[in-house]
Amino acid sequence: MRKLLPLDARNDDNTEIRGSNCNDEVVSSSNDKCKGMEIVDDFSKSDFQGEDEEDSGRGGENARVSAGEEVWEECGCVLWDLAANQTHAELMVQNLILEVLLANLMVTQSVRVTEICLGIMGNLACHEVPMKHMVSTNGLISVIVDQLFLDDTQCLGEACRLLSLGLQGSECRIWAEALQSEHILSRILWVTENTLNPQLIEKSVGLLLAMLESQKEVEHILLLPLMKLGLATVLVNLLAFEMSKLTNERIPERYSVLDVILRALEALCVLDGYSQEICSNKEFFQLVCDLIKFPDKVEVSNSCVTAGVIIANILSDVSDLASDLSQDLPFLQGLFDIFPFTSDELEARCALWSIIARLLVRVQEDEMSASSLRQYVFILSSKADLIEDDLFDHQFDENKENESLATCGRISNARTFALRRIISILNKWNSLKDSVEEKHVMEEHANDENIHRLLDCCHKYTVCSSKSLAIIPLISIDDFLIG
Repeated sequence: MRKLLPLDARNDDNTEIRGSNCNDEVVSSSNDKCKGMEIVDDFSKSDFQGEDEEDSGRGGENARVSAGEEVWEECGCVLWDLAANQTHAELMVQNLILEVLLANLMVTQSVRVTEICLGIMGNLACHEVPMKHMVSTNGLISVIVDQLFLDDTQCLGEACRLLSLGLQGSECRIWAEALQSEHILSRILWVTENTLNPQLIEKSVGLLLAMLESQKEVEHILLLPLMKLGLATVLVNLLAFEMSKLTNERIPERYSVLDVILRALEALCVLDGYSQEICSNKEFFQLVCDLIKFPDKVEVSNSCVTAGVIIANILSDVSDLASDLSQDLPFLQGLFDIFPFTSDELEARCALWSIIARLLVRVQEDEMSASSLRQYVFILSSKADLIEDDLFDHQFDENKENESLATCGRISNARTFALRRIISILNKWNSLKDSVEEKHVMEEHANDENIHRLLDCCHKYTVCSSKSLAIIPLISIDDFLIG
């Protein structure tokens, strides 16, 4: 760690740092690149602004990285790796690594040095004891926040990651207070909305997500000014941009960006006092509905699940939106296609069944034409396997659901109501199909075997569900209709 001292401090004989020098043999993976906990970027080693190839040929001081800086960078990368280990991290803070890093941040002109300092602290912040040391180190948090005003992508990414970890810890209030001024929050939103770098978008939105998901005291400090500065608009604009990328280019490295944006929007949708603005945004609602209809869901399965939960939350507040959706057959089909990705997520499955129930209760099978009814029957019968698999999985979820009576009631009631509507629609179809007058309309009708199998499965589940949930009031039809 002695080699990480700023150059002027190394020449001071009165400076004492406990601990041994950096040893390249400790972590061999650090020889070429910095790799650390939760680091997703393989950043280049050189990002010094103001240099060009002509200057590098002159041999001047500003034309190349000095030998001392190369040694600093090499040792810094070793410590970046070591900081990912709890034992090493605690030893490092005991030997004043935070003071050394703070000194460097206050004097360095090198963005590479700044990035490594922030990266080391980002890994230290993953551990409880080092995090407490960071909070108690005088002036450190304010210096970290100052790095948000740099124009270097790698430094901004590491600063956002570090601040996100701070907001997720037990000392989150201190970190929130350091971020609460308008010019700092404006800067975060500006970087988030204007960067074209996918990794930086992901980390800056991750910082906003940490603010949204942190403890109530952080919400009270940061959410109101963020909303006044246009947080909801920024997130919706980002979602629109990522959706256009998804539909036109399908770049795998952007899938995680889409996911974190949706997670931030989901968190905003459920915050009391702030949800109305986002839930009433028509563009936002259309975007998440478009994602449900996206054909290749395997690539963005997490995002589709999140979109389903968001839509369920919106419909619970703005139920009349379900009227138009009930006629959107690709949307209904897309909902069933998401079930395979929710096997371990009870709340997500509850959300999907809730949406389906809200849609199907608006299907007037007794009043629609046979051709229109056939379209609904075709979708339901074609998704019979998915419905059957979900009901089969439910048998193994009973112990989990019983841990929470509320969760048990929501998912079972919504599912049961939806299945009853499916039974009614399929029965209506069967009655029409058996009618001599309508047989000419029924050519190329949905597969009879699937229909009978689905009917049988739905009947069995609704009977069992009624018995097992006798103590829980079933959802009324009014719960799914316009208020």
